[in-house]
Amino acid sequence: MIALEPYLDLIISVVYVVGIVLFLSLFALFATWLERKVAGHIQDRLGPMETGGWHGWLQPIADAIKLLIKEDIIPAAADKKLFKLAPYLVFIGSLAGFAVLPFAANLIGSDLNIGVYYVIAVTSLVVIGILMAGWASNNKWSMYGAMRSAAQMISYEIPVALSLLIPVMMAGTMSMVEIVDNQAGGFWNWYVFRTMPFSLIAFVIYFWASLAEVNRAPFDLPEAESELVAGYFTEYSGIRWAMFFLAEYGDMFVVSAIAATVFLGGWYAPFPFLDIIPGPIWFIGKTAFLVFVQMWLRWTLPRLRVDQLMYVCWKIFLPFSFANLLLVGLWVVLKG
Repeated sequence: MIALEPYLDLIISVVYVVGIVLFLSLFALFATWLERKVAGHIQDRLGPMETGGWHGWLQPIADAIKLLIKEDIIPAAADKKLFKLAPYLVFIGSLAGFAVLPFAANLIGSDLNIGVYYVIAVTSLVVIGILMAGWASNNKWSMYGAMRSAAQMISYEIPVALSLLIPVMMAGTMSMVEIVDNQAGGFWNWYVFRTMPFSLIAFVIYFWASLAEVNRAPFDLPEAESELVAGYFTEYSGIRWAMFFLAEYGDMFVVSAIAATVFLGGWYAPFPFLDIIPGPIWFIGKTAFLVFVQMWLRWTLPRLRVDQLMYVCWKIFLPFSFANLLLVGLWVVLKG
């Protein structure tokens, strides 16, 4: 008999990672179907209706099969090693963020005491992968898209981090679980409603800046189909393109889950008597609603120009974030 106790932590970690990958894959399938339906309703169209019967529920599976069997083409002039590595790096950067997302009090990969800091740091790997993809493709459109994405994501990381510092200061910890625990007791205890209007401003700035972090409209310049022919992944096809696609929906879930965790009470219900409903349902429900809002905005707002995108970051979000941070810091000191 092989003693499993020395390997128990490793086995649990592997099972958790496999579970998260399966969850992310299913979420991406559902999100692609939902995005088409949201677009259909907003643009007064039908969206998928035929494949699979009821409202085309098999359409995402048909698309996934198509991508899996599609020919994997690598341009002759590309840097083949970096070209192959880039999608994996982008996907790993997205997947690593799930490690500290608290689906419930006891359903978290690792309750780090620097959870907020970790998730900000590890998701920055995506920028490296995108730059690598654009450079390795040896395509000017891909390179333009990669440079746009790097400038955009690095710039908007600053207001994102400053906005997340506000619930961290209010909770006195960077642990995701402890931040959620401090919001128990009803929606009036959620950090988005405390220290009004400063916490609400922080939530709004975080949510809008997170759209730029994940290259979603109106901040989708890195993928601008009308001018860059899809941007940094122009030369990718098949399963490698699917990995970029999967990572994007993973990033959408992660940034929405962070907002649900630090601002919207995490796994807690809006009213205490509703806590009979399991925590993961509340957590995923809040996150899914924010993902829906991201889709809603994509099919409602026009794409910004590059100068407008940088103006919003450096001259609107950044000054407001600093002022907000100073005022909340003053409130915390005076209250303490």
